[in-house]
Amino acid sequence: MGAYVVEALADVTLDSAGPEGRLAGHDLMSPFVWTEGARHRLLVRVLPNPLGPGDPTGVIWAGDSDDGLCFTMCSKASIRPGPEAMDAGGCEDPTVVCGDEGRYLVFYTGVDAKREQGALIVAEGPDLTQLTKKRVMLKAPAGEGNIKEATVAKGSDGRFRIFYEYARANASRIGMAMSDDLDGPWDVVEDPFTIRDASWDNWHLSTGPIVQQHGHDPVMFYNGATVDARWRIGWVSFAPDFSCVTGRGIEPILLPPPAKDRAATDIAFAASCVATSDGIWLYYSLEDRILRRAFIKRYL
Repeated sequence: MGAYVVEALADVTLDSAGPEGRLAGHDLMSPFVWTEGARHRLLVRVLPNPLGPGDPTGVIWAGDSDDGLCFTMCSKASIRPGPEAMDAGGCEDPTVVCGDEGRYLVFYTGVDAKREQGALIVAEGPDLTQLTKKRVMLKAPAGEGNIKEATVAKGSDGRFRIFYEYARANASRIGMAMSDDLDGPWDVVEDPFTIRDASWDNWHLSTGPIVQQHGHDPVMFYNGATVDARWRIGWVSFAPDFSCVTGRGIEPILLPPPAKDRAATDIAFAASCVATSDGIWLYYSLEDRILRRAFIKRYL
């Protein structure tokens, strides 16, 4: 079994988030970063701090960068809540799939108008500021919590997988659905892996980005937590067709720096990866408010 080691950390900044910027006073979460040629592109969840009773739980903004660290943000949001009830409460957790003929598919979490449930929704368009909301892709039965945090991957068998977070018995778990086409329909199958009783991920699990590189099993940098929701980032690898787990790290590879106050938010949460021949750039959030990037290398 190989090992994944963090070798460098850096801050990720948005040029409109400074003292005079239009995103000033907002928290930043769920940074989904990918590359198009030499450019790095970003979708990110933005929400006010503090969050007022009438504020949405998220608005999704887009940006571009030459170096993958400082992003120039678009002048308007990519996905805003409503007017439909399915996401009137907020838009969260963007995941981008670059489809055929230059179209973008964006899977995101839509929080309903009552803020009682989240569902996976897909938006589509030729540009990140010209997206049309299409439909709900996956939704839990009433009263069963949220379905959120989509990660999309294609197995060696040619079928697509959506990994997602869902709620069960006051805890988060990772589920999986399969389809022959990105447009669905999606069939829910058995959970790909579960909690470990005597470990740092013994209560909550949430999806993270998947890296697929030739010669290596696909690896997910997933999020796990104890019952008090102290989230850390670990890794799990799969067979190329995602039929079984082939490896799993014993300890987390990323955790927040020590908090000054034990009651403070204690969260490191993985969102996306950019793989290169030298290693993996992992984008994540700290404390549900700031963005970071880690450089990770795989060792045999």
